[in-house]
Amino acid sequence: MDTKRWTLIAVILGSGVVFLESSIVAVALPKIGEDLSSTLLETLEAQSYIYYAYLLSLSSLLILAGALTDYHGRKRMFLLGLAGFGTTSILCGVAPNMEFLIAARVLQGAAGAMLVPGSLAIITATFEGEEQGRAFGVWAGASAATTILGPVVGGALVAYISWRAAFLVSVPVIAFAAWVTARYMAETRDEESSGRFDFVGAAIVALSIGGLTFGTIRGQAQEWQGVAPYVALAVGAVSMIAFPIVMRRSDHPLVPLDLFKSRNFTVTNISTLLIYGALYVFVQFLALYSIGVLGYNEIGFGIATIPTTVFLALFSTRFGALAARYGPRRFMTLGPVVLALGLLWLTRIPSHSAAWRPDVADLSTFVPSTGYLTDVLPALVVFGIGLMIMVAPLTTALMRSVPVRNSGVASAFNNAISRVGPQLAGALIFVFISTTFYASLNDELPNEATPRVREQVSPLNPPPADADPALHKAAAEASTDAFHVAMLIAAGMCLTGAAVNGLGIIDPAAAQDTTAGA
Repeated sequence: MDTKRWTLIAVILGSGVVFLESSIVAVALPKIGEDLSSTLLETLEAQSYIYYAYLLSLSSLLILAGALTDYHGRKRMFLLGLAGFGTTSILCGVAPNMEFLIAARVLQGAAGAMLVPGSLAIITATFEGEEQGRAFGVWAGASAATTILGPVVGGALVAYISWRAAFLVSVPVIAFAAWVTARYMAETRDEESSGRFDFVGAAIVALSIGGLTFGTIRGQAQEWQGVAPYVALAVGAVSMIAFPIVMRRSDHPLVPLDLFKSRNFTVTNISTLLIYGALYVFVQFLALYSIGVLGYNEIGFGIATIPTTVFLALFSTRFGALAARYGPRRFMTLGPVVLALGLLWLTRIPSHSAAWRPDVADLSTFVPSTGYLTDVLPALVVFGIGLMIMVAPLTTALMRSVPVRNSGVASAFNNAISRVGPQLAGALIFVFISTTFYASLNDELPNEATPRVREQVSPLNPPPADADPALHKAAAEASTDAFHVAMLIAAGMCLTGAAVNGLGIIDPAAAQDTTAGA
């Protein structure tokens, strides 16, 4: 096997563990909510912070890490990222309480920020032409499949070992990736990089996204009592407004505003914000709802999500090559529309849909339930087809929209945007989920006082086992209503992303024709 293939394997593994942890944790959240205590946070609120804390530090530091990668060397930074990610994964695996786990997730995301931008930049510097398009397709397919396969791996680990194993599973993968990187990967860097870095810009990103996300979730969880949510939202809003101003005035901006002179770069990032926001929200809330409300066990949910990966894994390379040959616009438009159709199917799922609970001690339980076959499987198949059509062409459009010397910063920015979307969308949907849940619960149990109900049950989580049967039934109906609202919003985000791509993306051939005609 030549060094190019080993290099591709290393970047797939390195970035893959980052994507894996983004999704594998989703299936562990219900069990984490049961096992770990918190004196400060409600259950769904704590679960949201565990999920989004990782994305916050990852998205805040990705762009800075891209610049550091271009300057210090992509191989060197990739190795540092692997070492840091392995260490912080161990910290997550030994967390004694919710607060410790949230803090460890922040550190884990920071380490992951050194892996993702280097991956695409290394591919860009290693491959050329149609071979590069195929490499992007392999990377996109493997990475996205890893993201969606996370629930399968996580389900098995949580069901048969512990939720802690969902974090520790990355350690041996990281060790192997580090060995391949050290042995086979060539060092590359941007020789024109100035060596000046915008740490202030990275801090502003963290304050803007963190403030808006925390303020929204905390405010809704606390019924907008106290000043903390309002202060956080104000800090987030001011920081977001200040970001482009600071970038324009900076001599070495975190995000060079000249990148946005490329129409395809700008449009791709707008659609990424919307579509990937919907993707991560889909993974998080489907796991919580399926396990916490419908009664799937972890291994059942993991196996249930396999159809979303099949088409992506088999045909992503092909769609990457097609996008390189014919242009990405048609694929970036059709893909999100198909994703939305899959999400809309999930809005019809009833609270009594039969759960799938496989058990290795009884092989007959591995036969899918009727509820899964009629309510969930069609949605996941359609969703998987949409991913297959969209992912590789979007990556190809992004990386061909900027010069190679800016590939590290460009890929870092896009990956940051793909993590910012889930945080903002998740915070917004958290409000709708909580509002819908407690309103529905009040309709189901009009004689129950809301404060007392809040103490017993959280949205998308089961009430205590000894709770009144009427509360169990009402909570299931209310969580189902809330889940339907979440999927409707996610579908709307995908459709908006499709419109943005269809109207905004210019295929390379079309751009050349326009230039020639002028």
